[in-house]
Order: sequence, then C-alpha cells, then structure tokens
Amino acid sequence: MSTVEEPLYPIALLIDELKNDDIQLRLNSIRRLSTIARALGEERTRKELIPFLSENNDDDDEVLLAMAEELGVFIPYVGGVEHARVLLAPLETLCTVEETCVRDKAVKSLCRIGSQMKENDLVDWFVPLVKRLAAGEWFTARVSACGLFHIAYPSAPEMLKTELRSIYSQLCQDDMPMVRRSAASNLGKFAATVENAHLKAEIMQIFNNLTQDDQDSVRLLAVEGFAALGKLLEPQDCVAHIIPVIVNFSQDKSWRVRYMVANQLYELCEAVGPQPTRTDLVPAYVRLLRDNEAEVRIAAAGKVTKFSQILSPEVATHHILPCVKELSSDSSQHVRSALASVIMGMAPVLGKDKRIQARGTNINYLLWDRTDRRFFHSVVVVITVVSMFMLDDATIEQLLPIYLSLLKDEFPDVRLNIISKLDQVNQVVGIDLLSQSLLPAIVELAEDRHWRVRLAIIEYIPLLASQLGVGFFDDKLGTLCMQWLQDKVYSIRDAAANNLMRLAEEFGRDWAMEHIIPQVLEMANSPHYLYRMTILRSISILAPVMGSEITCSKLLPVVVNASKDRVANIKFNVAKVLQSLVPIVDKSVVEKTIHPCLVELSEDSDVDVRYFANQGLQSINHATMSS
Repeated sequence: MSTVEEPLYPIALLIDELKNDDIQLRLNSIRRLSTIARALGEERTRKELIPFLSENNDDDDEVLLAMAEELGVFIPYVGGVEHARVLLAPLETLCTVEETCVRDKAVKSLCRIGSQMKENDLVDWFVPLVKRLAAGEWFTARVSACGLFHIAYPSAPEMLKTELRSIYSQLCQDDMPMVRRSAASNLGKFAATVENAHLKAEIMQIFNNLTQDDQDSVRLLAVEGFAALGKLLEPQDCVAHIIPVIVNFSQDKSWRVRYMVANQLYELCEAVGPQPTRTDLVPAYVRLLRDNEAEVRIAAAGKVTKFSQILSPEVATHHILPCVKELSSDSSQHVRSALASVIMGMAPVLGKDKRIQARGTNINYLLWDRTDRRFFHSVVVVITVVSMFMLDDATIEQLLPIYLSLLKDEFPDVRLNIISKLDQVNQVVGIDLLSQSLLPAIVELAEDRHWRVRLAIIEYIPLLASQLGVGFFDDKLGTLCMQWLQDKVYSIRDAAANNLMRLAEEFGRDWAMEHIIPQVLEMANSPHYLYRMTILRSISILAPVMGSEITCSKLLPVVVNASKDRVANIKFNVAKVLQSLVPIVDKSVVEKTIHPCLVELSEDSDVDVRYFANQGLQSINHATMSS
C-alpha cells in the first residue's frame, strides 16, 4: 500500500468492522475511535469520521451506548472547543433512539461538550439542537431535550431565554407522561440557571402544574425537585410556594408520592429553617409517620432523629414521640429496623448521668423481667428519642436494658447491629455501668452460635479493653481471648490472633509476657493441627510487638520445634513464619537457628514445604547481600 493510501486504512477498517455481524468486533471498533481519530488527524476526523458516525444506523444498543460515551470525550480529536460543534450531530441522533440508557449517555455527553463550548457556539449550534429535540415528533427526542436546557439557557440572549422557558413549560404539559417525567426530573437543574425574577413567576407555575399531574410517576419526580427549589428561593417564598404543596403531597393518593415526600422532607426543613418546620411541616410529618403503607413509614422513621433535632423538646415530645411509640410496635419488621438503625447514631448525644449507677439492681430487674424481642427492639427507639431531648435519670435507666436485651436478641443481625455501636453506647451510659451491666451480655455473646456475632465481639475487644483497663480485662475477658484461638471457624481463629497482637500493643510487652505468651506456647502442643497452625500465626504477628529478645528466647524455639511436625501444612507454615522473623532477630540467630531449619525443610518430601523453605532461604540471601 502506498504512503498516500495508508491514512485511509483505519477508516476503511472501521467501516468494515462496524458492518461485521459480530457485535464484539463492532464494539471494539467503536472503542478504538480515539486511536483512529489520531491516525486520521483532526481535519479528516471532522470531515470523514464524524459524518460517518452520524450516518451509522447500527441497531445494537451496546454499540450505540459505547459510541455515545466515546463522543463525550472527543473534543481534543476534532481540533478543540473551536470545532466541538461537529460532535453535536451524531449525539443528536443518539438522543432520539428508543433505548433509555443510550439516550441518557448521549445527553450526558452533550452536557459535557456544551459546558466546554464557547458562548457564541452555544447560541449558534447548541440552542438550535435543543429546540429541534424539543420539537421532535417522537417522544424520545423531547425526553432528551429536557436534560439539556440547563446548559443552553445561561448563554442565550434575553429573547432566546424567554423562548426556552416557554418551550420547557410546554414540555411539562406534553401529552406523553415520559416527557413530563423527564421535565419534572430536570426542573431543579434548569431552575438553578433561571433568574430570580422568572423563578418565582414562571418556574414555580411549572412546578405547581407538575404537582397536579394525573400521573403519580410525574408527581413523585416533582417532589424530588422541591428541595432544590426550596434552596433557590428565599425562606419566605419557600414557605409561601413550596410548603403548601408538600403539605398536600403528604396526603397524596399515591403511596409512592408520599414515600418520596417522607424521604425528602428533612432537606426542605433545612431550607426553610426551624420555625416554619415547627408550625407547618410537623403535622405533615406526623401523617407520614402514621401512614397506612409500611414503605412510607420506613422512609419517615429513617428521618425521625434528624427531624426531631430541628424541633424544640416540647414539640418533639408532644407531636413526634407519640408516633414513635406507635411505630415501636409496628407490624412491619422493616419499620422497626429503620427506627433501630437511626437510634444507634443518636447514642453519642444522649449524655451520661452518674446518678444512674445507683440503680444497677433496678436495671438488671428490668432486663430479665422482659423476654419479648419485639418489645425491646421497639422500645429502644422510643427511649433513645426521648433521651435526646430529656437527659434525665429515668430516660437512661430505660435505655440500658433495651441495649442489653438487643444484645440477647434471637436474630443475629440485631445483635450485630448493637455490637457494632457499643463504643457509642459507652458514651451514653459510662464505663462503670458498661462494665457492670453490658459486660455479662458481651461475655455470653463471645460463645454465640453465629460465628459472625463472635467475630464482631472479637473486633470490639481491644476498644473495650482500653476502656475497662488491664485489671478488669484480666479478670473478665482474658480467658475468652485465648478460647477463640481454638474456635471451629478459621475467621474467628485468625481474628483472635490479631486480637492478641492489638492487646499486646495496648497493655505492653510485660503484660503480654505474663498473660499471653505462656498460654500461646502451651497451645503449641495441641493435638489438632489447625490449632497448631493458629499458634504459628499468632507467633508471627506477636513477634514484632514483643521484640527480638523475647522472640529469640520464647517464640523461636516453638517455631523450630514445629518444623518436626508430621503435618505438611504445619511445616510450610513454619517456613513462612521463619521468613517473617528474619528482620526481627539478630543476624547471628538467623545464621545459627533459622537458616539451618530452613535448609532442613527445603529437603522435605512435600513440594509445598520445599517451596516455602526455599522462599525463606532466598529472603535470607537477599538480606545478606543487601547488608
């Protein structure tokens, strides 16, 4: 092929592959557009490649999706922002296809290109594109147009801005619900670019029309925009224009609309401030908390703590607390779960009261007097919400038995949820009460039948140890930490080994030498090879904490002795541990003890043992050469 003809090859290859029956070849071709564009150069890309893509009639959605994505980053290949307009034509075509994901990607790419275009190019090329799509005969074009107005509007002259607002208003009244849905979904972004004078007059009228749409799918998307609109308006305008709509929406005939209101209400409260919230939105929120659909109650319950923080204690107690009490005995476990998840995050703000310590007996009585899981799961919500606003003795007195009960819940997920927040519970009840009342439940959970619960307890032990102190820990939890090394589940044994290392760091070498090392060394002779492997793992992670002297005198002899084990798995783990000890011990110990042991293991009959032993020998040789 001649030099003149060579540049033609990439475009010819592209055309051939795009016409291939194999979809993968067509996809590969599209994904190589940038490479082909570089080969063609900027001018030929504009004059040949882009027109070809504009005329491409591939009917496979995956190919079209890839094309829409590639064109969004194609500005450098067509000569920069000065020529960005040439990319609009193929993307305009993609905005009209039937597949939603292709249209969405095309709109996203157009927005990306439009945000980089010069102002005059936006007016000359981008705005006409938006108008053509908005006037499209097929609804797909009009759907896509709604997502482009916020790019086209800011650069348009005043007369054109008036026309664009009028077009958007027409799209909000389109015969096709899909178009109205798109207009409602994009209203917030468009409103953010509109001048304040037109915002209250025209945009709010559009919003009101959407909120009265006969399709609930349109109304619920309008709800998504009310928080954004509320932040654009002055608080007094928000109270006048947005809040009445939301109050009506809280009674909408469609549960999906009410669900969206419950989900978005707190964001609007932030926009309007505490006073309008207390006077206007509390009744609406109460209705949502008492809604007859569980999904709505779930959404409302998930916001109860945030919403209550805005209110005064009196309002929260008088209006919100009765609803929470009702939801605490809700028939839907998902509603109760939503409440419980919120409560855990509220614990740090509940405060402490030392006077409650004198009532430990009363608390224990409350704990063991109740056995119903649902009762405790529900009441924890009520008690904690009240506690947030009324930090009195009685509140905390009721809170603690609820946590104790949930720690004993028959469902593992409930127990896990409480365990994961035990550090926050301590901030509420104090360390003395924690040790007196919570610790027995924690000890019981250490032997829980669900291994994930035991794992969660192990991960919490170092934090608990730091709070309780070394003396209390030795008496109550020390034995548990050693028992976990012989658990039936590997994840528990591994976590237990890591737990020992963290405890040694917390309490120091002397404590570890007295309370951990002797018991670990004793377990090295366990008849079960899996437990012996766990001890090797424990030694490897304890050695850096204990230092060279203790490692050489106490830990290394155990490892060397394990190299004589009859189980191959033990021996190749010995090789791995010996390799990890090389940087810790002195060079003389490596030469006299570790190296000979690894040499012996390198001649073992098992291939894995030989492999890891040789790895260790190579590590020693490398360390010797580098030193």
